[in-house]
Amino acid sequence: MLTEAETRDNPGIMASHLNAEFRSTPIVWETIVQAHERIRPRIHRTPVLTSATLNALAGAELFFKCENLQKTGSFKIRGATNAIFSLSNEEAERGVVTHSSGNHAAAVACAAGWRGLAAWIVMPKNAPAVKCHAVEAYGGKITFCEPTVTSRAEVAERIEQQTGAVMVHPYDDDRIIAGQATAAKELLEEVPELDAVLAPVSGGGLLSGTCLGAKGQSGTVKVFGCEPERADDAYRSLTSGVLQKQESSDTVADGLRASLAPRTFAILQKLVDGVLLVSEQEIVDAMKRVWERMKIVVEPSSAVAVAPLLRPGGVPALGLTSKRGQQKPRIGIILSGGNVELKN
Repeated sequence: MLTEAETRDNPGIMASHLNAEFRSTPIVWETIVQAHERIRPRIHRTPVLTSATLNALAGAELFFKCENLQKTGSFKIRGATNAIFSLSNEEAERGVVTHSSGNHAAAVACAAGWRGLAAWIVMPKNAPAVKCHAVEAYGGKITFCEPTVTSRAEVAERIEQQTGAVMVHPYDDDRIIAGQATAAKELLEEVPELDAVLAPVSGGGLLSGTCLGAKGQSGTVKVFGCEPERADDAYRSLTSGVLQKQESSDTVADGLRASLAPRTFAILQKLVDGVLLVSEQEIVDAMKRVWERMKIVVEPSSAVAVAPLLRPGGVPALGLTSKRGQQKPRIGIILSGGNVELKN
């Protein structure tokens, strides 16, 4: 068993231990390090913020990794940039295609623009206007589809066949997952002694990456996914042990309406410590709390990772404790994005 000092002083030790125990993905620690080097010149190293008020409400020390302040307004630019800049020149000449409710769409369009590629983007017809406008501003060519998982995949596949473009899947792609892992890597580099990290879960790219990026540096940190009750396929999949599909959802967290893929499901089965479900009202309340107390804009999908911490009883009620004796637990939260339509 590795000691905490060993893992803290040399993250590569824990990474090697993790790699030896988990062989169902080619994503090893070096993959994440290489992804970070590849994307570092093009993305922001986003700040980690704190709030004394939210700490008091949660009964813990909270550290918010602010991917809402990332380029394109979400963590998605990490995976998209890693995937697009990993393409060979021959692949890049064909352009790229993807399907997304918004944040991945904008990230792919932006990263494709950086490399000078054509980008075909399939979006559900109920996608927020602010996200559609962002995709168009980055040069993406939008095709709208029905708001179901099946429709998104079918339309994207048709465009792929018609154009010869390379598919950059929102989450079922090792390059995407490795890129998303860099957010947790940065968080643990800045705040190494965390007891747990919380991240939203939809298709599982961010949560899988968070598991790999966090547990690759700490032998004791726990990682929890957070999911709307109205889009609870990840919770059902991990509880039953059988991958569950969800065709559509009306949750306010529009970025969390996708379902896990076999790739992300396999990673989460091995590494995630649980999934916490939250109600629609809890999502809205958490979003407002962050806006009011931290003076930053987060979208509902980000607030899903905050909501469990602000329930009565806070972090202690979730059973999360500190590994430093009587001190309060130290919890990291990935604020995944800030692309929300502000209406009067």
